[in-house]
Amino acid sequence: MGKRERDAEKIARVRRRLLEWYERSRRDLPWRRTLDPYAVWISEIMLQQTRVAVVVERYQAFMARFPTLHSLAHAPEQDVLAAWSGLGYYRRARMLHKAARFVADHFQGNLPQTSAELRLLPGIGAYTAAAVASIAHGERVAVVDGNVERVLCRMEGWKDGSRAGGGSQLRRKINALAAELVCPERPGDSNQALMELGATLCLPRNPQCSVCPVAGDCKTQGEHQTTPRPKMICREVAYALSVRRGRKGGQAHREVLLEQRPVAQTVMPGLWELPSLMDNTVSEEELRLTVRHAIMQVNYKVHIRTVVEDDIDTLTVAGGVRRWVPLKNVAGMALTGLARKVLTRLHLLDAIAPQ
Repeated sequence: MGKRERDAEKIARVRRRLLEWYERSRRDLPWRRTLDPYAVWISEIMLQQTRVAVVVERYQAFMARFPTLHSLAHAPEQDVLAAWSGLGYYRRARMLHKAARFVADHFQGNLPQTSAELRLLPGIGAYTAAAVASIAHGERVAVVDGNVERVLCRMEGWKDGSRAGGGSQLRRKINALAAELVCPERPGDSNQALMELGATLCLPRNPQCSVCPVAGDCKTQGEHQTTPRPKMICREVAYALSVRRGRKGGQAHREVLLEQRPVAQTVMPGLWELPSLMDNTVSEEELRLTVRHAIMQVNYKVHIRTVVEDDIDTLTVAGGVRRWVPLKNVAGMALTGLARKVLTRLHLLDAIAPQ
């Protein structure tokens, strides 16, 4: 048997074993219960750089708030950002909203069906376009994310699975092999099977090779050499928590002071957060809470200090627009992930579901 025949036999075998394993072992995730292109698109955007456990909760709430593309397109941006709160990388939400408006205006609210057409929309790159087209419309196109890269590099014994470190030649080999592994009859399932394998068994550390369905065709059988990740930068920051008694319509209620990030900011413009303290050092006597919060390559140690209303101007950094907001309304606002985390930890958002 020649090399070409052996390669074709291997491709067919790997395809079959992946699909059989996926049918038995795939996780029951809410976006896998539908082939609606809109739902698939929302899930794929959310899953970029966000853990599945976080996406499951936010996806269901988001879809309940915006069940159709038209409902998303016609919503105010602040409502979309509020529903996105907790997922981070808010540019995704803005581009999602922009693309929904474009589709509503130019395609009668129907997403294009091919990956090539989908890539013309704002915020949709090669990966998302391929995922939506293959899963929702059965287009035979490969979906290549970090999990797929890792699986294929290990399978073929390629040392570096990093898009940045592997170079264009390695990327071409990964894309070509991924395309070969797409089953013509079940392209969506083929792509999801490879991604699922990388997410659940072929892990970056301690891969579970003993139960891998394609271990017999893997040249690495374990971890492989990769480009080291950039080291996290550690920083300390401090914010003021100021809560007062307010009165509206003759009824007393509690209000918290929030500050809106300037729209000119490159990071999270327009979102609401707690005011920043001038001094990042908070004494034990004044400390209300300390949390850890990571944004990209920065790991923040965040100190929260209670500040009375009269001391706000003296102790905090002047920033964007500030507003006293009734606590019952806060959860429905476009909060930064850190602000939502802090207010939740302090039980100020309990029993208040995001709108």
